[in-house]
Amino acid sequence: MENKQSFSTNKQSFSTNKNLSYAQNLDSRDTRIKQSFSVNKQNFSTNTFDLITIGDSTIDTFIKIHDATVECDINRETCRICVEYGSKIPVDSIAYSVAGNAANVAVGAVKLGLASAIYTNLGDDDQGESIKLALERAGISQDYVKVNAGKNSNLSVVLTFAGERTIFVYHQDWFYKLPDLASSKWVYLTSMAETFTNSNIMDEVTRYVEKTRAKLVFGPGTYQLKAGIKRFPKLLEKCELLIVNMEEAKKILGIDPAERVEPDDVLSRLTLLGPKIVVVTDGASGSYATDSQKNLRAFIFPTQIVEKTGAGDAYSAGLIAALANGEGLEEAMIWGAINASHVIQEVGPQKGLLDKEELLRHRQTVPELVASKF
Repeated sequence: MENKQSFSTNKQSFSTNKNLSYAQNLDSRDTRIKQSFSVNKQNFSTNTFDLITIGDSTIDTFIKIHDATVECDINRETCRICVEYGSKIPVDSIAYSVAGNAANVAVGAVKLGLASAIYTNLGDDDQGESIKLALERAGISQDYVKVNAGKNSNLSVVLTFAGERTIFVYHQDWFYKLPDLASSKWVYLTSMAETFTNSNIMDEVTRYVEKTRAKLVFGPGTYQLKAGIKRFPKLLEKCELLIVNMEEAKKILGIDPAERVEPDDVLSRLTLLGPKIVVVTDGASGSYATDSQKNLRAFIFPTQIVEKTGAGDAYSAGLIAALANGEGLEEAMIWGAINASHVIQEVGPQKGLLDKEELLRHRQTVPELVASKF
C-alpha cells in the first residue's frame, strides 16, 4: 500500500460557513418532503405519544468518490479503502442530512402516522440549531430536545465508494438523564455516546417502561454493543423487541464475525437474553424474526442501491409503525423491508422514507412478498 493510507478526516475539514444554514441545505429543496413533515399539534397537545425515541442525533456529510481502491486480507474478511496519500481526491458529489438512529426512526415513524417525540442532546452551535429545526419541521415534538451550552453537536462523514459506505464519527461526550417523559405507547432506545455508561440512563428507561407499560424496542448502537448489552438484564427482560443486524448479533453472542451461523440459532440465543421478539436484519439476505413461537424470514424488496445509510433505521421505523397499527409480526417485517428499500435508493437516511399511503401502495404491488416460517 505504498503512497496510500486509509482515508482519514477530522471535524474541521468539514466545518460549514456560518452564513449558510444546514437546514437550508438539507431538505428545503424537496417540497414534497417538507409538506409531509407537518406538525400534528393536536396529538402533541394531548401530551401523549405513539413513540418516543431515545438516542443521539448528528449531521451527516455524504461524500461519493471514485478515485480509490479496496485492499483486503487473504481471506477477504478485513478490507480497507485506500486513497493516494497527500493528494487531492476528486469528489463526485457531496450532500448533508440530519441523521442519527433516534432521529431517523422518529422521522420515519412520523411519516408513517405515529405522533413522535425524541430525547436527544445537541450542542449550542449552528449544527445543533439546524438539527433542532429539521426535527421540528419533520413534526417531531421538541419537548425532550436538550441543548447543551458550550458543547459542539455530533458530526459524521459518510464516504461512499463502489456502492459501500465507510463512516467517520465524531461523538460528543454527553451526560444522559432521562427527562420526565409523557406517556407513550412505544419507546425506541438506540445509539448514544460512550459516556452513557457514566449515567443511569439504562436503568431510567427500564423504570419508565415498568411505570408506564410502554413497549420497549432496543436497537443498540456502537458503544452499547461495545459495553455489552448483557450487562443490562432488567432492560432486556422488559424489551418487547430487540432489533440488530447479523454482525451485531454475532458480537452480542461472542461469535466470530467470519463464522457461518444458522439464523434460527442466532434468534434462539438472543431470545434467551429476555426480549419477547427478536429481529435480525441481514442485508441482501433479508431479515429474520422470532416471537419464541415461530421463526420467520422475509426477503428484501428488490431495488437499486444508491447509498445504504439509514436502511436499518428505515426498517425499524416500518416495523414499529406496523406493530403500532395492529399488524402482526409477519406483515411488520414487510413494512420494514419496503421502507428500507426506498431509503437506499437515495443519498442519506431520511430522503427516501415513505409515508403510510406510499408504503401501502408499494405493498399492493408485491402481494407475493411475505414473511414465511422456517
